[in-house]
Amino acid sequence: MCIRDRNEEVKFNLFKVHPYKQTTIGKIEHLDSATLDEFLAFHKKYYVPNNAVLTVAGDIDILQTKKWIKDYFGEIPRGKEIKRKFPKEPEINETIKAKAFDPNIQIPAIFLAYRTPKRNSIEAMVLDMISTYLSCGKSSKLYKKLVDEKKMSLEVSAFNISNEDYSTYVILSLPLGETKLATLIEEISEEVDKIQTELISEKDYKKLQNQFESSFVSSNSTIEGIANSLAEYYTFYGDTDLINKELDLYKSITREEIKSVAKLYLKPNQRLELHYLPCLLYTSDAADE
Repeated sequence: MCIRDRNEEVKFNLFKVHPYKQTTIGKIEHLDSATLDEFLAFHKKYYVPNNAVLTVAGDIDILQTKKWIKDYFGEIPRGKEIKRKFPKEPEINETIKAKAFDPNIQIPAIFLAYRTPKRNSIEAMVLDMISTYLSCGKSSKLYKKLVDEKKMSLEVSAFNISNEDYSTYVILSLPLGETKLATLIEEISEEVDKIQTELISEKDYKKLQNQFESSFVSSNSTIEGIANSLAEYYTFYGDTDLINKELDLYKSITREEIKSVAKLYLKPNQRLELHYLPCLLYTSDAADE
């Protein structure tokens, strides 16, 4: 059956008890089936000052701005404290193999997904660096190997989706020509294994640091970028001063830490292997596998 998109399929298979197994913002059918009372109750619970962050950035008069904020928002009452306590996921000790079918695609894809530590952990930052090392730019390890040299893949990408309770580390690839998805899995696993068993070169390490410095400066080069960063740092980390410290944190990550985190969280027996296929490949035999 062609039901969920690729992101939903990854979450559905990777999470068993945590709400992350569903889409974060819900689906249109949820909205269609909700009652007016449910909409009002949701708004009353979550759309309150103690569950919001307001960031004002620019060439402002601070005292005047604070007065305006009080004038516009001061009368809105504080809501009840929101308690968030979600179930813990059991460890993944055996590779999860799954298939999904999409009527809107013509080329299959392989998704290798791992459940990884939450966004405010140093491990999440290290995984960001591993993603960049593997797939950011034409000289990255996976792109150079699969797309440029061996011409096995149309596209390859690695990224860490950082969330509040758990993150999801994903490596995806689209095959070129007659390349099998199993072959892409082998080639990708080989590169991940290298990170787990060998230190990346000093040259690649320096390149990573330069890439993160460039990205940080770029994302905070505008007033809007600074405002977004401040809001994120306060919301998820409780520390707006991270805008002055985050780059140093990334620069403090060592080659040894990159190897250690890859070895700990990117094991083959801890991942989902999702074959994402066009619906035209759907057969009764495939459905039974």
